[in-house]
Amino acid sequence: MAEPGILTKAEILSQPEAWSAALSVLREQRQAILNLEPADRFGQILYTGCGSTYYLSLAAAALTQEMTGFSCRALPASELWLYPKSSYTSGNGSPSLKRTLLVAVSRSGETTETLQACEAFLDDRRGELITLSCYEDMPLAKMGVLNLVFPSGQEQSVAQTRAFSTLYLGTVALAVLWGDRRHLFDKLVCLPEAGMRLLNNYASLAADLGGDTSLDRFYWLGSGPRHGLACELSLKMKEMSLSHSEPFHFMEFRHGPKSMVAPSSLVIGLRSILIGSHESRVLEDVKTAGSRVVDIAESGADVRFESGVEEAIQNVLYLPFGQLVAFERALLKGLNPDRPRNLDSVVKLFEEEE
Repeated sequence: MAEPGILTKAEILSQPEAWSAALSVLREQRQAILNLEPADRFGQILYTGCGSTYYLSLAAAALTQEMTGFSCRALPASELWLYPKSSYTSGNGSPSLKRTLLVAVSRSGETTETLQACEAFLDDRRGELITLSCYEDMPLAKMGVLNLVFPSGQEQSVAQTRAFSTLYLGTVALAVLWGDRRHLFDKLVCLPEAGMRLLNNYASLAADLGGDTSLDRFYWLGSGPRHGLACELSLKMKEMSLSHSEPFHFMEFRHGPKSMVAPSSLVIGLRSILIGSHESRVLEDVKTAGSRVVDIAESGADVRFESGVEEAIQNVLYLPFGQLVAFERALLKGLNPDRPRNLDSVVKLFEEEE
């Protein structure tokens, strides 16, 4: 029998190499991405996915709007499929504003809800479709006007780690290119080295936190482009370790959720440097209330990137440490993070459900 977690551990630790390979794909597709620049052509950009890739979509939409100033939203694929009237804008009669640029993200490229949402989108002629996935022979990778495939993100384990960060990096490239921040695109090459250094420097801290039997609840704080990543890391803790875990926006944590903190809680903050003074005060508040706190940021934090790149493209670096904490917690509880309870790596609906 294989050692529990051997696949997940390898996938977490190999992320920097996966990012390097993904960046090669993105450089090859750079002009094709620029050709789909959305200004004056679309009324909105929608990102969509299911589960982890829905949370990825939240992070991607926030960053794309920040980089471009263009209206961007994220919705689960099931909402686009089953509730199109509340998902798509009417455009107030303007043909250009009625058109949507849909960016669909899926590790497998065969998740039923995502395929159904894309098929309905194309059948209704709502706009143009871009897909991001990890398997070129799967249905989703043949549906878009541009299909970005990242084989380096492929995984054998159920819970997404390497696939999530690799696909997310693809959406970062979309955001900076469409936002005419091409100097940032060129600096993405710095991220694999920063990620490797991060894993080397902080794997032991992640093991200590995940293995700390005094902790029984976990809270992940992230705002703006980092909120979707906080949601994803909370999901990793739930999937792998079956632990109490919740994500919140930084400032919202004071509005009720702070009542839950105790010496047995761990609050992990995905903190901004640019506007992080407010976020730091939230972390100080919960520390005073008795919670254990871990701060993650470019500098001046418990976990430091020290990447030297602009904050807009750093966000992928928040992921490996949080994934490792969840992994170590699963091992502590005698669980196999490769095969979380009640989950499958691909969700396919039966015909009677469709």
